[in-house]
Amino acid sequence: MAATAEVTATRRGSRSDLLPLGLIAAGFAARLAWARALFLNADEALHYLLSTQPSFRLTYKASLTTVHPPMLILLLHYWSWVGRTEWILRLPSVLAGTAFCWLMYAWLKRVTDAETALIGLSLLLFCPALIYVSSEIRQYALLMFFLAASLYAIERGIIDDSPGWMLLSSFSLLLGLSTHYSSLIFALALGIYGLLRLRIVRTSAAVAGVWVAGQLAALGLVAFYMTSHVLPLERTGFPQTLADSYLRGSVFHHGDDHVLAFILRSNVRFFHYLFSQGVMGIVGLLLFWTGVVILFRARGRAAGPRRPCPRQLGILLAVPFVVNCAAALAGVYPFGGSRHNSYLAGLAMTGVAVAVARWHPRARWAKPAALAAGLAISNFTVLPGGVYMKPQNQRIALMRQAMDSVAGTLPPGSLIVTDLEGHLALAYYLCHSYTVLHPPFQPFFRVPCGKYEMIFQDPRQWIFRAATFPADMQRLQKMYGLGPETKVWLFQAGFVVDKEPELRRLLPRYGCIEPQEFGQNIFFCEITLGESERD
Repeated sequence: MAATAEVTATRRGSRSDLLPLGLIAAGFAARLAWARALFLNADEALHYLLSTQPSFRLTYKASLTTVHPPMLILLLHYWSWVGRTEWILRLPSVLAGTAFCWLMYAWLKRVTDAETALIGLSLLLFCPALIYVSSEIRQYALLMFFLAASLYAIERGIIDDSPGWMLLSSFSLLLGLSTHYSSLIFALALGIYGLLRLRIVRTSAAVAGVWVAGQLAALGLVAFYMTSHVLPLERTGFPQTLADSYLRGSVFHHGDDHVLAFILRSNVRFFHYLFSQGVMGIVGLLLFWTGVVILFRARGRAAGPRRPCPRQLGILLAVPFVVNCAAALAGVYPFGGSRHNSYLAGLAMTGVAVAVARWHPRARWAKPAALAAGLAISNFTVLPGGVYMKPQNQRIALMRQAMDSVAGTLPPGSLIVTDLEGHLALAYYLCHSYTVLHPPFQPFFRVPCGKYEMIFQDPRQWIFRAATFPADMQRLQKMYGLGPETKVWLFQAGFVVDKEPELRRLLPRYGCIEPQEFGQNIFFCEITLGESERD
C-alpha cells in the first residue's frame, strides 16, 4: 500500500509540473516571436555596435561611453560569433528573460505555496512589458535573471545551510551589479533581507562568512564602477541629458511637482508600464500593495522550517519600492513608467500573486479565468505610457524596404544627414560599421557609410526638433563649409519620429515635399540645406 501511495504521489507531482512547463514554453515562444519580428531600435543597435571592437579591452573601453555597466556589451562581443541577425543577437535576452520567470517560480514555491507560485509565474511570463524587454538587446532581461538567481540561491543557502548556494548568490549579485546600476537598489533590499534571515535562522559559520564576504565584494565592485565609470560619465553631462529628456517625468522636480502627487503618479505609471494598460495597471498596483499589507499583517509562521516568515517577505517586497521612490525624489534614479524600473517586476508580481492567491471565489474556475482575462486585456488592448514604437511600425520588413530604397535612390557619394537614432539604425543596416564616440562631443560628426557619407547630430541631442532644426542646419553648413544650396538626404528612424509632426510640417520649406515613408517611424527625403520661403 505504501509503495502504491508513493507511485500515485509521484504521478501527481509529474502532472503538476506539466502546467508550469507548458506556461514556460508558451512564454519562451512569445518572446522568440517578438525577437524575430522587429528591427533593432536605436539602443539595441548601439549595444551591438559597441560590442564589435576587435578586442576585449577595446570593447570594455567602448562600454564606458554608455550609462550602463559593461556586462551586456562584453557578452555580445563573444555572442556575435554565433550570428549577427536580429533574433540571434536577441537570443540571450530571450533565454534570460524566460529563465528569470522560472527562477522566481522556484523561489516562490519555497517561500509561499504552489498556488501563489503558479500565479506569479503566469504574471511574469505574460506581462507585456516583460515580454518586450526579454525580446530586445538590452540589459534588463539579464539583470532580472541575475537578481532572481541571487534571490533563489540565498534562499537555498539559508534553508539548506549551504555555503555553495550562498556563494552562488553572491556571484549572481556581482553579475547583476555589472549589468545595470538599478541593481544597487535590489542589492540593498536583498542585503536587508539576508540580514533579517540570518539573525533568526541558525546557519553554519561558513554560510554566514560567505554572505559577509559577498556583501564586501559587492561594495568593492560598486566602488570600482563609481570611480572608473559613473563619476567620469557624470562630468560629461550625458546622464543629466537623459534625465531632462524622456525620463523627465520619472524624476522629481522641485517647484514643478508635489511630493505626494509624484509618489502616487510614479507608482501608477510603473504598474501601467508593466501591464501596458491603464486600468490593469491600477488593478495591479492595488493588488501589489494589498499583498504587501497581507504579508505584514500575517501572524502565521513561515511556510516551512528555516523558511522566511511573511513579514520578512513583506519587507523584501516593500523596501525596493520605497528606496527607488526616494531616489527619484532626490533626482538620483528614475521611478515611473519606463523599463529602467523593470528590475522591480519580480517583486511586484510576487505581491500581486500573494493578493490573488488569498481570493477564494465560490467557483473554482473564477480565479484562473480572471487571471487569464486580465493578461489578455493587457496584451491585446495595449495602451502604453511614454515613448513607444508600435509593433506594426517596427517590423523588420519595413527597415529592409527602407534600406533597399536608400540603396536604389541615393547615388554613390551622397551625403546623409541624420540624428542619433537614425545614425545607429544606418550604422547597423547600411554602413555595417561604427565609430565609438568619446567626449568632448561636437554638434555634428561626419563619418563614412559604405559608398555614402553620413553626418549625424551630437549624441546628447538624440533627435531633430522643429524649434531648433533651422539653427541645426545653419550650424552644420558652417561646420563643414557647405553652401546654402547643398542638397543632402535627411533620414530618421526611431521612437519619436511620429511624435514630431511639427518637424514634418517644417520640412517642405527645405524641399522635402513627399518623403519616402516606411511605417510611421522611418522616412527619408532630399532637402536643400538653405531654408526657402515655401510654406
